[in-house]
Amino acid sequence: MYRALRLVPLVALGLVVVQDVPADQGKAADGWVNLFNGKDLKAWVQYGGRAVYRAEDGQIVGSSVPNTTNSFLCTKKHYADFILDLEFKPSRELNSGVQLRSHVYDEEKTYNLDGKTIRVDAGRVHGYQVEIEETKNNRKWTGGIYDEGRRGRYLYDLTKNEPARNAVKPDDWNKLHVECKGESIKTWLNDVPCADLKDKVTPAGFIGLQVHGVGNKDVPLEVRFRNLRIKELK
Repeated sequence: MYRALRLVPLVALGLVVVQDVPADQGKAADGWVNLFNGKDLKAWVQYGGRAVYRAEDGQIVGSSVPNTTNSFLCTKKHYADFILDLEFKPSRELNSGVQLRSHVYDEEKTYNLDGKTIRVDAGRVHGYQVEIEETKNNRKWTGGIYDEGRRGRYLYDLTKNEPARNAVKPDDWNKLHVECKGESIKTWLNDVPCADLKDKVTPAGFIGLQVHGVGNKDVPLEVRFRNLRIKELK
């Protein structure tokens, strides 16, 4: 767990008390915490590729760069059961996503899943990803859940969910709502129910914002995020 320390002077007692507070904007009375302070990325860390992330106008902007792998801007803190709200503005040509309960290790990690032994390379971000698809392919699975860097397949696609497939708004702001409770992971896109997954492989991990690799394309493609907030559940 990553925490910032704040010094609160008690003048009358001549003491200084160290309080343990989140590295972001602190917790509101209703339990919600802002993941992004709107100004800088001090509470985040980047893994994977060399995509460029910046804070701009109260948004986190991820820009692609050529000839690099998938990039992830991740929370330093890990979360188990929570509700997550955010807004994103996708590019028609850029694949992206939001990592949930994800991990990265300094050494190779082995999983035994679906009767197979899966080896994840050192430094590879892996875990549940709420998909943000490029819209030019017209598949429209934004809001589905993909197992990034591990099983390498969709755990819950939107093939049979036509309302969810049509909920995404290209070139505009979209609302994403996620609820992680035990083995259950549910997503909503613009208030339309999308995925309803049961999976218990990773019960906790960090949250990350992906910029997918774009091969040798040298014109930057951008995805934008704003109003990121989380409420941890007991």
